[in-house]
Amino acid sequence: MKKILYNYTRQLFLLSVTLMWLQACEKDEVSAPVITGIINYAPSPDDTVLQSLTPGQWVVVNGHNLQDALQISFNGVPANFNNGLFSDSYAVVQVPAVIPFPSIPAEKLNTIQYFTSHGSATFEFSIVAPAPTITSISNENANAGDSVYIYGTNLFLLTKISFAGVPITAYTSSVNGTAVGFVLPELNQSGQVIVANQSGADSTAFNVNDASTGVLCDFDNINTLSWGTGTDNSSTNFPGNKGSYAVLNNAVLSAGDASWWNWQRSINTNAVQWVPVDNMSDPVGDYALKFEINVPDAWKGTSIVVLKDYTWTYVAPYEPWKDANGNTFSYSTKGWRTVTLPLSGFRKDNGTGVAVTSLTDLLGSTGNGSVNIYTINSAATPTATGLIAAIDNIRVVKIK
Repeated sequence: MKKILYNYTRQLFLLSVTLMWLQACEKDEVSAPVITGIINYAPSPDDTVLQSLTPGQWVVVNGHNLQDALQISFNGVPANFNNGLFSDSYAVVQVPAVIPFPSIPAEKLNTIQYFTSHGSATFEFSIVAPAPTITSISNENANAGDSVYIYGTNLFLLTKISFAGVPITAYTSSVNGTAVGFVLPELNQSGQVIVANQSGADSTAFNVNDASTGVLCDFDNINTLSWGTGTDNSSTNFPGNKGSYAVLNNAVLSAGDASWWNWQRSINTNAVQWVPVDNMSDPVGDYALKFEINVPDAWKGTSIVVLKDYTWTYVAPYEPWKDANGNTFSYSTKGWRTVTLPLSGFRKDNGTGVAVTSLTDLLGSTGNGSVNIYTINSAATPTATGLIAAIDNIRVVKIK
Protein backbone atom coordinates (compact mmCIF):
# COMPACT_ATOMS: atom_id res chain seq x y z
CA MET A 1 0.00 0.00 0.00
CA LYS A 2 2.79 2.39 0.88
CA LYS A 3 4.48 1.57 -2.43
CA ILE A 4 1.30 2.28 -4.35
CA LEU A 5 0.82 5.59 -2.47
CA TYR A 6 4.44 6.50 -3.12
CA ASN A 7 4.10 5.82 -6.82
CA TYR A 8 0.87 7.80 -6.98
CA THR A 9 2.43 10.77 -5.18
CA ARG A 10 5.49 10.57 -7.40
CA GLN A 11 3.30 10.60 -10.51
CA LEU A 12 1.37 13.61 -9.25
CA PHE A 13 4.62 15.43 -8.61
CA LEU A 14 5.97 14.61 -12.04
CA LEU A 15 2.67 15.64 -13.61
CA SER A 16 2.66 19.03 -11.86
CA VAL A 17 6.30 19.63 -12.84
CA THR A 18 5.42 18.73 -16.41
CA LEU A 19 2.42 21.09 -16.37
CA MET A 20 4.56 23.92 -14.96
CA TRP A 21 7.16 23.31 -17.67
CA LEU A 22 4.50 23.27 -20.37
CA GLN A 23 3.00 26.50 -19.02
CA ALA A 24 6.45 28.11 -18.98
CA CYS A 25 7.05 27.00 -22.55
CA GLU A 26 3.65 28.28 -23.55
CA LYS A 27 4.40 31.62 -21.88
CA ASP A 28 7.73 31.86 -23.68
CA GLU A 29 6.02 31.14 -26.98
CA VAL A 30 3.63 34.09 -26.61
CA SER A 31 6.00 36.57 -24.95
CA ALA A 32 7.31 38.14 -28.16
CA PRO A 33 6.00 41.71 -28.57
CA VAL A 34 2.81 42.30 -30.54
CA ILE A 35 1.80 45.72 -31.98
CA THR A 36 -1.90 46.31 -32.48
CA GLY A 37 -2.03 50.03 -33.30
CA ILE A 38 -0.55 53.53 -33.02
CA ILE A 39 -2.28 56.49 -31.37
CA ASN A 40 -1.37 60.13 -30.95
CA TYR A 41 0.35 60.95 -27.65
CA ALA A 42 -1.91 63.72 -26.38
CA PRO A 43 -4.62 64.24 -23.75
CA SER A 44 -8.15 63.19 -24.68
CA PRO A 45 -9.83 63.90 -27.07
CA ASP A 46 -6.66 64.32 -29.17
CA ASP A 47 -5.33 60.83 -28.35
CA THR A 48 -6.79 59.56 -31.60
CA VAL A 49 -5.88 56.47 -33.59
CA LEU A 50 -3.36 57.43 -36.26
CA GLN A 51 -3.31 56.40 -39.88
CA SER A 52 0.18 57.82 -40.47
CA LEU A 53 2.95 59.56 -38.54
CA THR A 54 5.83 61.94 -39.21
CA PRO A 55 9.40 62.27 -37.89
CA GLY A 56 9.66 63.94 -34.49
CA GLN A 57 6.07 63.06 -33.53
CA TRP A 58 5.27 61.59 -30.10
CA VAL A 59 3.14 58.46 -30.35
CA VAL A 60 1.83 55.60 -28.22
CA VAL A 61 2.52 52.10 -29.49
CA ASN A 62 -0.32 49.80 -28.37
CA GLY A 63 -0.04 46.03 -28.13
CA HIS A 64 1.14 43.23 -25.84
CA ASN A 65 4.43 42.27 -24.21
CA LEU A 66 5.90 45.73 -24.81
CA GLN A 67 7.72 46.07 -21.50
CA ASP A 68 11.54 46.14 -21.45
CA ALA A 69 12.07 47.14 -25.07
CA LEU A 70 15.62 46.86 -26.37
CA GLN A 71 15.11 48.82 -29.61
CA ILE A 72 12.27 50.51 -31.46
CA SER A 73 12.92 51.51 -35.06
CA PHE A 74 10.90 53.62 -37.47
CA ASN A 75 11.80 53.04 -41.12
CA GLY A 76 14.85 51.26 -39.74
CA VAL A 77 16.03 54.30 -37.74
CA PRO A 78 16.31 53.57 -33.98
CA ALA A 79 14.42 55.90 -31.65
CA ASN A 80 15.54 57.12 -28.25
CA PHE A 81 13.13 56.10 -25.52
CA ASN A 82 12.60 55.74 -21.78
CA ASN A 83 11.35 52.34 -20.59
CA GLY A 84 9.79 54.13 -17.63
CA LEU A 85 7.05 55.28 -20.04
CA PHE A 86 6.20 51.70 -21.00
CA SER A 87 3.84 49.04 -19.73
CA ASP A 88 2.98 45.60 -21.01
CA SER A 89 0.29 47.07 -23.29
CA TYR A 90 1.70 50.42 -24.41
CA ALA A 91 4.93 52.31 -25.08
CA VAL A 92 5.31 56.09 -25.33
CA VAL A 93 8.06 57.00 -27.80
CA GLN A 94 9.17 59.87 -30.02
CA VAL A 95 9.72 59.06 -33.67
CA PRO A 96 13.30 60.02 -34.73
CA ALA A 97 13.38 63.63 -35.84
CA VAL A 98 15.57 62.86 -38.85
CA ILE A 99 14.68 59.98 -41.16
CA PRO A 100 16.66 60.02 -44.44
CA PHE A 101 13.78 58.83 -46.61
CA PRO A 102 15.65 58.66 -49.95
CA SER A 103 18.27 56.28 -48.53
CA ILE A 104 15.91 53.95 -46.62
CA PRO A 105 15.83 50.40 -48.08
CA ALA A 106 12.48 49.54 -49.62
CA GLU A 107 11.85 46.75 -47.10
CA LYS A 108 12.27 49.19 -44.20
CA LEU A 109 9.93 51.88 -45.50
CA ASN A 110 6.66 52.29 -43.60
CA THR A 111 7.63 49.82 -40.86
CA ILE A 112 7.86 49.95 -37.09
CA GLN A 113 10.13 47.29 -35.59
CA TYR A 114 9.92 46.44 -31.90
CA PHE A 115 12.62 44.35 -30.19
CA THR A 116 12.65 42.81 -26.69
CA SER A 117 14.71 39.99 -25.19
CA HIS A 118 11.80 37.65 -26.01
CA GLY A 119 11.55 38.42 -29.72
CA SER A 120 10.55 41.09 -32.18
CA ALA A 121 7.58 42.41 -34.10
CA THR A 122 7.31 44.30 -37.39
CA PHE A 123 4.28 46.47 -37.89
CA GLU A 124 3.50 48.05 -41.25
CA PHE A 125 2.48 51.67 -40.82
CA SER A 126 2.57 54.78 -43.00
CA ILE A 127 5.51 57.03 -42.09
CA VAL A 128 5.55 60.18 -44.19
CA ALA A 129 8.05 62.98 -44.60
CA PRO A 130 6.85 66.17 -42.85
CA ALA A 131 6.27 69.39 -44.72
CA PRO A 132 9.53 71.12 -45.63
CA THR A 133 10.82 74.26 -43.92
CA ILE A 134 13.18 76.92 -45.26
CA THR A 135 15.71 78.44 -42.87
CA SER A 136 18.05 80.28 -45.26
CA ILE A 137 19.21 80.76 -48.85
CA SER A 138 22.91 80.65 -49.69
CA ASN A 139 22.70 83.67 -52.02
CA GLU A 140 19.45 85.59 -52.40
CA ASN A 141 20.87 87.76 -55.19
CA ALA A 142 22.80 85.21 -57.24
CA ASN A 143 23.51 85.37 -60.97
CA ALA A 144 22.28 82.91 -63.55
CA GLY A 145 24.65 79.94 -63.61
CA ASP A 146 25.60 80.26 -59.93
CA SER A 147 25.13 77.35 -57.55
CA VAL A 148 22.42 78.16 -55.03
CA TYR A 149 21.46 76.20 -51.93
CA ILE A 150 18.23 76.25 -49.94
CA TYR A 151 18.75 75.20 -46.32
CA GLY A 152 16.10 73.89 -43.94
CA THR A 153 14.49 70.64 -42.90
CA ASN A 154 12.70 67.84 -44.76
CA LEU A 155 13.96 69.05 -48.11
CA PHE A 156 13.55 65.70 -49.81
CA LEU A 157 10.90 63.96 -51.89
CA LEU A 158 10.09 67.45 -53.15
CA THR A 159 7.28 68.01 -55.60
CA LYS A 160 8.01 71.69 -56.25
CA ILE A 161 10.83 74.23 -56.04
CA SER A 162 10.24 77.77 -57.21
CA PHE A 163 12.88 80.53 -57.03
CA ALA A 164 11.60 84.05 -57.74
CA GLY A 165 8.72 82.54 -59.68
CA VAL A 166 10.92 80.28 -61.83
CA PRO A 167 10.42 76.48 -61.47
CA ILE A 168 13.57 74.54 -60.55
CA THR A 169 13.42 71.08 -62.09
CA ALA A 170 17.02 69.87 -61.74
CA TYR A 171 18.34 69.78 -58.19
CA THR A 172 20.15 67.62 -55.64
CA SER A 173 18.94 67.06 -52.04
CA SER A 174 21.17 66.11 -49.13
CA VAL A 175 20.50 62.70 -47.63
CA ASN A 176 19.22 64.17 -44.35
CA GLY A 177 16.98 66.69 -46.08
CA THR A 178 18.74 69.80 -44.70
CA ALA A 179 19.80 71.26 -48.07
CA VAL A 180 18.87 71.23 -51.74
CA GLY A 181 21.16 72.68 -54.39
CA PHE A 182 20.72 73.71 -58.02
CA VAL A 183 22.16 75.90 -60.75
CA LEU A 184 20.22 79.16 -60.94
CA PRO A 185 18.45 79.79 -64.26
CA GLU A 186 17.83 83.22 -65.77
CA LEU A 187 15.53 85.34 -63.62
CA ASN A 188 13.41 88.21 -64.87
CA GLN A 189 11.69 89.22 -61.65
CA SER A 190 11.85 89.04 -57.88
CA GLY A 191 9.73 86.63 -55.89
CA GLN A 192 9.52 84.15 -53.05
CA VAL A 193 11.30 80.84 -52.68
CA ILE A 194 8.78 77.98 -52.42
CA VAL A 195 9.41 74.31 -51.67
CA ALA A 196 6.77 71.59 -51.38
CA ASN A 197 6.40 67.86 -50.85
CA GLN A 198 3.40 65.59 -50.41
CA SER A 199 2.93 66.75 -46.80
CA GLY A 200 2.89 70.49 -47.39
CA ALA A 201 4.88 73.55 -48.46
CA ASP A 202 6.91 76.43 -47.13
CA SER A 203 7.82 79.79 -48.62
CA THR A 204 9.98 82.75 -47.67
CA ALA A 205 8.39 85.88 -46.25
CA PHE A 206 10.82 87.91 -48.35
CA ASN A 207 11.60 88.02 -52.06
CA VAL A 208 14.85 86.89 -53.66
CA ASN A 209 16.46 88.62 -56.64
CA ASP A 210 15.13 91.82 -55.09
CA ALA A 211 17.29 94.90 -55.60
CA SER A 212 15.03 97.45 -53.93
CA THR A 213 12.95 96.23 -50.96
CA GLY A 214 14.45 97.48 -47.71
CA VAL A 215 17.78 98.36 -49.32
CA LEU A 216 19.78 100.82 -47.19
CA CYS A 217 22.96 100.85 -49.26
CA ASP A 218 23.94 99.02 -52.47
CA PHE A 219 26.91 101.28 -53.35
CA ASP A 220 25.32 101.93 -56.77
CA ASN A 221 21.78 103.27 -57.14
CA ILE A 222 21.35 103.61 -53.39
CA ASN A 223 24.78 104.69 -52.23
CA THR A 224 24.54 106.00 -48.68
CA LEU A 225 28.17 105.19 -47.78
CA SER A 226 29.58 108.00 -45.67
CA TRP A 227 33.12 106.93 -44.76
CA GLY A 228 35.37 104.14 -43.47
CA THR A 229 36.35 102.31 -46.65
CA GLY A 230 36.24 102.53 -50.40
CA THR A 231 34.23 100.78 -53.09
CA ASP A 232 35.17 98.72 -56.13
CA ASN A 233 33.35 97.03 -59.00
CA SER A 234 36.07 94.64 -60.21
CA SER A 235 34.97 91.12 -61.09
CA THR A 236 38.55 89.90 -60.85
CA ASN A 237 38.97 90.13 -57.09
CA PHE A 238 35.36 89.27 -56.30
CA PRO A 239 33.76 87.42 -59.23
CA GLY A 240 30.00 87.31 -59.50
CA ASN A 241 29.48 90.86 -58.27
CA LYS A 242 26.49 92.96 -59.27
CA GLY A 243 27.96 96.43 -59.65
CA SER A 244 29.89 98.17 -56.88
CA TYR A 245 30.63 96.86 -53.41
CA ALA A 246 32.52 97.98 -50.30
CA VAL A 247 35.77 96.29 -49.24
CA LEU A 248 36.80 95.52 -45.67
CA ASN A 249 40.50 94.78 -45.32
CA ASN A 250 42.67 94.22 -42.27
CA ALA A 251 45.87 92.31 -41.58
CA VAL A 252 46.26 90.08 -38.52
CA LEU A 253 44.80 91.98 -35.57
CA SER A 254 46.57 92.06 -32.24
CA ALA A 255 44.78 91.03 -29.05
CA GLY A 256 41.90 93.34 -28.21
CA ASP A 257 42.30 95.45 -31.36
CA ALA A 258 39.05 97.40 -31.72
CA SER A 259 40.46 100.25 -33.83
CA TRP A 260 37.58 100.07 -36.25
CA TRP A 261 38.09 103.68 -37.42
CA ASN A 262 41.24 102.80 -39.35
CA TRP A 263 40.93 102.78 -43.13
CA GLN A 264 38.98 99.80 -44.54
CA ARG A 265 38.03 98.64 -41.04
CA SER A 266 34.43 99.91 -41.21
CA ILE A 267 31.42 100.72 -43.37
CA ASN A 268 29.45 103.72 -42.08
CA THR A 269 26.34 104.93 -43.88
CA ASN A 270 24.46 108.17 -43.64
CA ALA A 271 21.20 108.08 -41.66
CA VAL A 272 18.81 105.58 -43.29
CA GLN A 273 15.37 104.23 -42.46
CA TRP A 274 15.91 100.73 -41.03
CA VAL A 275 12.18 100.05 -40.51
CA PRO A 276 9.24 102.19 -41.66
CA VAL A 277 7.83 104.33 -38.86
CA ASP A 278 4.40 102.74 -39.29
CA ASN A 279 5.92 99.32 -38.50
CA MET A 280 7.85 100.23 -35.37
CA SER A 281 5.34 98.41 -33.16
CA ASP A 282 5.93 95.10 -35.01
CA PRO A 283 7.79 92.33 -33.16
CA VAL A 284 11.54 92.81 -33.38
CA GLY A 285 11.93 89.20 -34.51
CA ASP A 286 9.99 89.93 -37.70
CA TYR A 287 12.96 91.75 -39.25
CA ALA A 288 16.57 91.03 -40.15
CA LEU A 289 19.51 93.02 -41.43
CA LYS A 290 21.00 91.32 -44.48
CA PHE A 291 23.89 91.76 -46.86
CA GLU A 292 25.89 89.73 -49.35
CA ILE A 293 29.51 88.96 -48.51
CA ASN A 294 32.42 87.48 -50.44
CA VAL A 295 35.50 86.25 -48.56
CA PRO A 296 37.83 84.49 -51.01
CA ASP A 297 40.69 83.65 -48.62
CA ALA A 298 40.91 81.87 -45.26
CA TRP A 299 39.31 83.90 -42.45
CA LYS A 300 39.71 83.14 -38.77
CA GLY A 301 39.57 85.43 -35.76
CA THR A 302 38.47 88.83 -37.05
CA SER A 303 34.93 89.60 -35.92
CA ILE A 304 32.53 91.62 -38.05
CA VAL A 305 30.07 93.49 -35.84
CA VAL A 306 27.00 95.55 -36.77
CA LEU A 307 25.54 98.39 -34.72
CA LYS A 308 23.50 101.57 -35.18
CA ASP A 309 24.55 105.20 -34.84
CA TYR A 310 28.04 104.28 -33.54
CA THR A 311 26.40 103.15 -30.31
CA TRP A 312 27.63 99.89 -28.77
CA THR A 313 24.51 99.35 -26.63
CA TYR A 314 23.34 96.56 -28.93
CA VAL A 315 25.65 94.66 -31.26
CA ALA A 316 25.18 91.82 -33.75
CA PRO A 317 28.40 89.85 -34.35
CA TYR A 318 29.05 87.85 -37.50
CA GLU A 319 31.66 85.12 -36.90
CA PRO A 320 31.17 82.22 -39.33
CA TRP A 321 34.62 80.85 -38.38
CA LYS A 322 33.21 79.85 -34.99
CA ASP A 323 30.67 77.08 -34.29
CA ALA A 324 27.96 77.00 -31.62
CA ASN A 325 30.37 75.40 -29.14
CA GLY A 326 33.04 78.07 -29.59
CA ASN A 327 35.35 75.93 -31.73
CA THR A 328 37.15 77.90 -34.45
CA PHE A 329 38.22 77.00 -37.98
CA SER A 330 39.28 78.69 -41.20
CA TYR A 331 36.35 79.91 -43.26
CA SER A 332 35.83 81.29 -46.75
CA THR A 333 32.60 81.89 -48.65
CA LYS A 334 33.60 80.41 -52.03
CA GLY A 335 31.69 83.16 -53.80
CA TRP A 336 28.95 85.51 -52.66
CA ARG A 337 26.75 84.48 -49.75
CA THR A 338 23.80 86.12 -48.02
CA VAL A 339 24.26 87.00 -44.35
CA THR A 340 21.10 87.22 -42.24
CA LEU A 341 21.26 88.90 -38.83
CA PRO A 342 17.81 88.90 -37.16
CA LEU A 343 17.24 92.18 -35.33
CA SER A 344 16.21 90.09 -32.32
CA GLY A 345 19.83 88.85 -32.24
CA PHE A 346 21.31 92.26 -31.42
CA ARG A 347 22.62 91.99 -27.85
CA LYS A 348 24.33 94.00 -25.15
CA ASP A 349 27.95 93.42 -24.06
CA ASN A 350 29.39 93.32 -27.57
CA GLY A 351 26.76 90.88 -28.76
CA THR A 352 27.04 88.37 -25.90
CA GLY A 353 24.55 89.74 -23.36
CA VAL A 354 20.84 90.46 -23.08
CA ALA A 355 18.97 90.58 -26.39
CA VAL A 356 17.00 93.59 -27.59
CA THR A 357 13.30 93.37 -26.77
CA SER A 358 11.65 95.70 -29.29
CA LEU A 359 12.30 97.67 -32.45
CA THR A 360 12.21 100.96 -30.55
CA ASP A 361 14.68 99.56 -28.02
CA LEU A 362 17.13 98.95 -30.86
CA LEU A 363 16.27 101.68 -33.37
CA GLY A 364 14.67 104.46 -31.34
CA SER A 365 11.21 105.85 -31.97
CA THR A 366 11.87 106.83 -35.59
CA GLY A 367 13.68 103.69 -36.82
CA ASN A 368 16.19 105.97 -38.52
CA GLY A 369 19.98 106.09 -38.18
CA SER A 370 23.31 105.04 -39.62
CA VAL A 371 24.43 101.47 -40.22
CA ASN A 372 27.89 100.72 -38.85
CA ILE A 373 29.80 97.57 -39.78
CA TYR A 374 33.20 97.16 -38.07
CA THR A 375 36.04 94.66 -37.97
CA ILE A 376 37.51 94.05 -34.51
CA ASN A 377 39.35 91.46 -32.42
CA SER A 378 37.83 91.10 -28.96
CA ALA A 379 39.96 88.05 -28.07
CA ALA A 380 42.98 88.01 -25.76
CA THR A 381 45.15 86.60 -28.55
CA PRO A 382 45.96 87.83 -32.09
CA THR A 383 43.70 86.71 -34.94
CA ALA A 384 44.91 83.68 -36.85
CA THR A 385 44.47 85.47 -40.20
CA GLY A 386 43.61 88.81 -41.63
CA LEU A 387 40.38 89.52 -43.50
CA ILE A 388 39.56 90.71 -46.99
CA ALA A 389 35.83 90.85 -47.63
CA ALA A 390 33.49 92.48 -50.12
CA ILE A 391 30.06 93.53 -48.84
CA ASP A 392 27.04 94.57 -50.90
CA ASN A 393 23.27 95.13 -50.72
CA ILE A 394 22.85 96.15 -47.07
CA ARG A 395 19.15 95.91 -46.31
CA VAL A 396 16.53 95.33 -43.61
CA VAL A 397 13.62 93.08 -44.61
CA LYS A 398 10.74 91.23 -43.01
CA ILE A 399 11.56 87.57 -42.41
CA LYS A 400 8.26 86.60 -40.76
